[in-house]
Amino acid sequence: MAFEVPKTVYSGKIREITLGSGDKAVTLGGESSYPFYLHEGAMPNKPRIAMEVWDTAPDDWAEECLKPFADVAGDPVAWAKKCVSEYGADAICLQLVSTDPNGMDRPAEEAAAVVKQVADAIDVPLIVWGTANHDKDTEVLRAVAETCQGQKLTIGPLEEADHKKIGAAIIGYGHTAISSTPIDINLAKQVGSSRVDLQACKLEYSIVSPK
Repeated sequence: MAFEVPKTVYSGKIREITLGSGDKAVTLGGESSYPFYLHEGAMPNKPRIAMEVWDTAPDDWAEECLKPFADVAGDPVAWAKKCVSEYGADAICLQLVSTDPNGMDRPAEEAAAVVKQVADAIDVPLIVWGTANHDKDTEVLRAVAETCQGQKLTIGPLEEADHKKIGAAIIGYGHTAISSTPIDINLAKQVGSSRVDLQACKLEYSIVSPK
């Protein structure tokens, strides 16, 4: 008797989303089963690698971790370009570490200018990540969305305390929003259900198209 692999049939699937634009745009999602469970469903889009870049030189990284980027760590534009040209990154995630009010507290306008420079320098999708400080992220991420209007960035995090203020600006200026909640389905649905700023959610993080 032939062995039959047990299968689970799923009624839904992960929503597809495209980050960025042009030839280097990245399409993610679309799975109708667990990742790599190809015997149970489809996985139409392969995994992609987004490399992390900081907007300021890290001062607490281990020496070995910093070594590959030691020559560019103080320049986020050069750092991002190196990740793409030398390491083949499919996308860049720019961490706005310098905007943390408990650290450098860089003004929103300066942070947005840095994001603009990085966005203009690379041809792969750019993800922009704030500090999860609600007041500062509201100021900074709204400035980023406006300064980079039409460049189709992916911007986050949007959380329960700030998602309406930030989400409307992100979508209004033609970007994609990333919402973040604890692993609580009710809170995720609450954050994701407001049509003004978010359109879909998963358990912990959701990437939401402006369309």
